[in-house]
Amino acid sequence: MSQESTVPGEVVETAEIPEPGAVTIVVPTFNESANVRQLLRQITEAVPARLPCEVVFVDDSTDDTPEVIEKAAQDCPFPVTVLHRKEPVGGLGGAVVEGLKAATSDWIVVMDGDCQHPPALVPDLVATGERANAGLVVASRYIKGGSRAGLAGSYRVAVSRGATWLTKALFPRRLRGISDPMSGFFAIRRSAVTAEVLQPLGYKILLELAVRSRPRRVTEVPFVFQDRFAGESKSTAQEGLRFLRHLAGLRAASPVARMIGFGLIGLTGFVPNLLGLWALTAAGMHYVPAEILANQLGVAWNFVLIEHLLFRERRRHRRWWDRAGRFALLANADLVLRIPLIALFVHQLHLGVLSATALALVTTFVLRFAGTEALVYLPRRGREKPGRGSTAQQGEPCEQTS
Repeated sequence: MSQESTVPGEVVETAEIPEPGAVTIVVPTFNESANVRQLLRQITEAVPARLPCEVVFVDDSTDDTPEVIEKAAQDCPFPVTVLHRKEPVGGLGGAVVEGLKAATSDWIVVMDGDCQHPPALVPDLVATGERANAGLVVASRYIKGGSRAGLAGSYRVAVSRGATWLTKALFPRRLRGISDPMSGFFAIRRSAVTAEVLQPLGYKILLELAVRSRPRRVTEVPFVFQDRFAGESKSTAQEGLRFLRHLAGLRAASPVARMIGFGLIGLTGFVPNLLGLWALTAAGMHYVPAEILANQLGVAWNFVLIEHLLFRERRRHRRWWDRAGRFALLANADLVLRIPLIALFVHQLHLGVLSATALALVTTFVLRFAGTEALVYLPRRGREKPGRGSTAQQGEPCEQTS
């Protein structure tokens, strides 16, 4: 039986927060015990007087952050909930998705737990959304009145600017009107987002929301990025790599984009193929078996890139050895099929050898792409199983703490 509390400031131990406020503030945390008391104090000073609120922490910490939140919540005039996840599926973005599911208010504000996002702006985000009838309101560092002053060092400034430029270049239509797609501070209507379609990876959840389920109307408000109150930034080279993988996965979401990516990856596979052929023939192997073996290097290269860049979200449908075997079979069947096709085009369509070869290459490429999607990465009927690549909704990674 679920437990409920009506005492202000008490941590709630139920999936449904009683007496929902006008805004739910979702705060993903990872080892932010030194910051959460200050954050709750700032929220208390800035938000409830202007806007009823509730706060949902989604915590992946390995320190005492949940206990610190519990103690700090006793002084808060609004409900505070802690959802502690046993497994940090999807990273910070996955934590935000859990918070979106737990929210009960019409408006949800997402902000970091390190005090770099000023809570005083929360009522303005919601008010701006109401006035503009918007579904998404982004707090931007890059419009008039905003500032990235809290970014520590020229390196982080360059990385942030570079990531912003790259994402806007890759998604010009989806990110139109969003000057700061790297912002972790925004307000969104609960009715404007379907959490089940989100597939977060890492910490840039706004990009995921904008690309997969962007509301039709978006507006922005300026904000000054503050200095971190305590602790160190969680941005690492590993998070940067996850971000690039996430970008590639988002860009490959459409079939046309996947086909283009499939072709580009296939072209890169010629490099290990040719290097392998050179090494094997230089070692004295006959060119025919050398070509067969070298082709497997290209197949392996292509498989690894396709797995991580094009079909990351679909890997859970089959075991890796099953996917690898099917992919290799299709890739090698391409060689077997191409020669009969060339002969067919030459003798039946009366094409020249070069034209027939080019047409055969295009034909087998399309067939190989379609076969890869259908036979390697589509789920088996009635046997779809969530795996390590699944989103948090497919398991039960969360426990509630008080």
